Amino acid sequence: MDATAPVIDQLRAAIGASALMTGAAMEPRHFSDWVVPAGPGNLPLAIALPRTTDEVAAILRICNAHGIGIVPQGGLTGLTGGATPVSGCVALSLSRMRAIEEVDPAAATITVQAGAPLQSVQDAADAAGFLFPLDIGSRGSCAIGGNVSTNAGGNRVLRYGMTRDLVLGMEAVLADGTVITALNKMQKNNTGYDLKQLFIGAEGTLGVVTRLVLRLFPKPVSECTAFCALPSYAAVLDLLRRARAGLGGALSAFEVLWPEFYDLATTAHGVRPPLPRGHTIYVLMDALGSDQARDTEAFAAMIEAALEAGVIEDAVIAQSHREGREIWALRDSVSQFQFSFDPHVGFDVSLPIGRMQEFVDACKADLKARDPASRTLWFGHIADSNLHILVKQEPGGPTKYEVDDIVYARVRAFGGSVSAEHGIGLLKRPYLAYSRTREEIAVMKRIKAALDPQGIMNPGKVFSD
Repeated sequence: MDATAPVIDQLRAAIGASALMTGAAMEPRHFSDWVVPAGPGNLPLAIALPRTTDEVAAILRICNAHGIGIVPQGGLTGLTGGATPVSGCVALSLSRMRAIEEVDPAAATITVQAGAPLQSVQDAADAAGFLFPLDIGSRGSCAIGGNVSTNAGGNRVLRYGMTRDLVLGMEAVLADGTVITALNKMQKNNTGYDLKQLFIGAEGTLGVVTRLVLRLFPKPVSECTAFCALPSYAAVLDLLRRARAGLGGALSAFEVLWPEFYDLATTAHGVRPPLPRGHTIYVLMDALGSDQARDTEAFAAMIEAALEAGVIEDAVIAQSHREGREIWALRDSVSQFQFSFDPHVGFDVSLPIGRMQEFVDACKADLKARDPASRTLWFGHIADSNLHILVKQEPGGPTKYEVDDIVYARVRAFGGSVSAEHGIGLLKRPYLAYSRTREEIAVMKRIKAALDPQGIMNPGKVFSD
């Protein structure tokens, strides 16, 4: 008799046959996140699709009793294998828990189930006259619970913070089925440990997030967008200082593009170059405010002063929302690089802002020392320390693992983070210690052991042993 048969029978009894896929009925899309498929022989035992928190709790109780691993899944848009199943696990998909439960105008909060797509949360907030500021390219398919579990970043971190800063309350289920309901709506609530923070960024290794209370903000009335060419990275830092001083809290995005990125985007993908090619470095800047006339004047004055001071060599300011979107199309063209710059190895790292160019130069030199023909693209949010790197893989060049070792060694040498906003998952486990001390990792493991003593929650993720 199959030893797992009693587990399947108990799960089916707890959540219903229609909420449990097994064998050939399992949908292959659950076998992978966006880029990391399950390895050979690593298919899940079953795929569970609960509809309520009580059903999530029942699944965890049963699996914990039998020592069966649980891999939580949201929209499956992750990039490090955090939602990729491991052999013999139960993949727990929150795709049926998508409800927008409440918008509270007085508290400026929205309460949602964890499987709700990010765009659904944005749209519900917009319909109620608010802004939910988290925004990433996969907004239409990523789940808000996954955003929380990876502490997603995106384009507006500079003004509104990471996902961690947008969560007021949470409901989560522990490995043994215990439900922690703390759907707090108050910004001030200092009553002991802030337990929700344990689950934010934990990538499903401590429990399953099921419901959330999220902060909302007033809708911006004005938007100002500029694209600038600068003579040096030192000028980038000067412009950032000027923008922070001149625009204050209105500054919402400060994207930096190195020339390799700009050249490819404006030649291979039909993106109209806002400014001539050939400059040392470029900045895309966005500001959101409450008075279009006043904010436009302040924005233009700041740009003009930077031009007069030689900090900016050339600039274009969007004169309409359409022109602003056209400028942003340049930055967003990275989604098309899979066609023009593949195969490549991608990186999402953080570095001290003041040493970013020094890191770029050193990392380029390391890669070229291994392969003189090395081609790289560099871009990122920068003002929040986030740098993205794409390294082209050529026949006869270094393997992915060699490239990983080269780049992450430089990140460690500069005191940076090997993961700015995508998490550790499977792919970055060997490099966790590059950014966290032995003592920090030991404390993480003690927390893991306390909340999940059987080790069933997302086994094999984050930690290398």
